Amino acid sequence: MRLVIPWLDAKNGFPPVDSALREPNGLLAAGGELSTARLLDAYRRGIYPWYSEGQPALWWSPDPRMVLFVDEFRPSRSLRRRVARREFDVRVDTAFAAIIDACARAPRKGQDGTWITADMIRAYVRMHELGYAHSVEAWRNGELVGGLYGLALGDVFFGESMFAHVTDASKVCLATLVGLLREQGMALIDCQQETEHLASLGARPIARKEFVRLLSRLVTSSARARVFGTGRIEETA
Repeated sequence: MRLVIPWLDAKNGFPPVDSALREPNGLLAAGGELSTARLLDAYRRGIYPWYSEGQPALWWSPDPRMVLFVDEFRPSRSLRRRVARREFDVRVDTAFAAIIDACARAPRKGQDGTWITADMIRAYVRMHELGYAHSVEAWRNGELVGGLYGLALGDVFFGESMFAHVTDASKVCLATLVGLLREQGMALIDCQQETEHLASLGARPIARKEFVRLLSRLVTSSARARVFGTGRIEETA
């Protein structure tokens, strides 16, 4: 049996997430533009774009969904020691474009190329300029050596990607992000897909139905981007 997903255009919105394919897991729709309005609508519904250069935009809502509850973050002793030594100068929102570019260039095990296309970079840089997208950056001796980026809506941070040129640089950024979210009363980090790396830090899969229910409570239609501040910050773990 041939399975068909809907094609999006300017006139139609996303289908219900429970109509997503089981194989490939979570593929929901294709087409549409990466406008700020489209992206905000997607994230609020538990949908995100993921595709390669040359493909149309592909929209996903997998089941289960990998998440990290802020209160369940579980850094290893070695990560705690690295944070305590303050090996990195950790900053927020001082080099967003450089972070997303580095994430796009970072090699990924089992992947050929990147899903962070030129159009996607432009779209998320625009989201950053509007105050929705944020970066956490690890610097050493004036050099950017690791970081992550994502969107903050309501009480949820939607993680997109991370990279590290130095051991544990991205983990230190994640630990710092968790501290920032905890300070602001934000409850959840969306990790999108399950990985051993994230599981080792306390992330776990939950049913898509549960994830959507959480979003309905933590992200409302009137949610504004969280203000993280800009510049150097104290690392916590």
